[in-house]
Amino acid sequence: MNTRRAAACVAILWLAFAQSPHGQRGNGGIVVAVASRSLQPGELIVFTLTPVGEPSSMDVTLFGRHAPGFRLSDGRWRALVGIDLDQKPGTYEAVITEGRSAGPVRATRQVIVKPKVFPTRTLTVSPDFVNPAPEQQERIAGDSAFLKQVFSSSAPTRLWSQSFTPPVPDPANSRFGTRSVFNGEKRNPHAGADFLSPLGRPIKAPNSGHIVAARELFFTGNVVIIDHGLGTFSLLAHLSRIDVKEGDDVKIGDVVGLVGATGRVTGPHLHWALTVQGARVDPVSLLAVLGAKE
Repeated sequence: MNTRRAAACVAILWLAFAQSPHGQRGNGGIVVAVASRSLQPGELIVFTLTPVGEPSSMDVTLFGRHAPGFRLSDGRWRALVGIDLDQKPGTYEAVITEGRSAGPVRATRQVIVKPKVFPTRTLTVSPDFVNPAPEQQERIAGDSAFLKQVFSSSAPTRLWSQSFTPPVPDPANSRFGTRSVFNGEKRNPHAGADFLSPLGRPIKAPNSGHIVAARELFFTGNVVIIDHGLGTFSLLAHLSRIDVKEGDDVKIGDVVGLVGATGRVTGPHLHWALTVQGARVDPVSLLAVLGAKE
């Protein structure tokens, strides 16, 4: 991964938004700076907010999603907003709210989402790979209910404290958002990044958080899900071995398992999926704007 190139792309986009070295002053007096690899489906937007006074809270509402902010050491605030991979192009209004005892202060900011065409792959595979047997449907439904419950609540505070890092040292391919057609049937888009890692490679937590899932599921095989707090989750799938248990707290760099080929896959690799307030975001986008720089 070329982190220098990613950082350059972020800087270019930030300059396109900012009207001063400190960002753009919103219509409520709040200074708003925005960083993103691009404003397209599947990307992460980082809002950095300079408040008017001494707020008790700051948050951003965009795309119908509420992103709670967290305070930085210099008094500014930051909020993460994901552009879901199915988000339609268009002009949207971000509402920034500063909570104060005398009443909230609000500012608005336009965000223009540009279209993105994701690739499509057409494959002919065994029918059993596409359509699970009827006796497996009950298990699949149970897995879906479990995942819905996991993602329905997140720690109300930020559990990470530094830059995100890749969970493995291997390169990620560009399959995020790919639409698959198996035996003529359309499938859900690929909502993660696949890292081309060998069998048995240690997988490290991309940042600190709380283990909310560490078990085997039908489609993902052995999976670990980390709640990083404030609605941000990492899902690490197809592990050959799980080295944590549900309820554990992990720090950035802790080994959570080994790369494998469990679940509905054809070979060993690591699948890393990222959700931010329910929006499916390319993890490589996260690394571009909040990852460690070389």
